[in-house]
Amino acid sequence: MAEPPYGPPKPWFVYLVRAENGALYCGISDNPARRFIAHQRGQGARFFASSRALALVYVEAWGSKGEALRHERLIKALRKPAKEALVAAYRG
Repeated sequence: MAEPPYGPPKPWFVYLVRAENGALYCGISDNPARRFIAHQRGQGARFFASSRALALVYVEAWGSKGEALRHERLIKALRKPAKEALVAAYRG
C-alpha cells in the first residue's frame, strides 16, 4: 500500500516521568523529550507544581494519537508497583 503524499503518520508516545517525591506522571506527546523539558520548567502539567520533574523514565511509541491515548488510560489505571515494573523493564 502506498503512503499518502504527505508521508507516514507521525507516531505518538506514552511516557512516564519520575517526580522528585517519587511519584510517576503519565502523559502522551508527539515529542516526549520536548515535553519532559517543559515539565522540568513547570509548564504543561499542574502535577509538577508540588514536586519537580526529575527524569523521563519510560517511553513507548504508538502509531496514532488515539492509540497513545488508549494506552495512557491503561497505564494510569495501573497501581504504582505495576508502573514501577514498566520502568524497570524499559530499555530506552
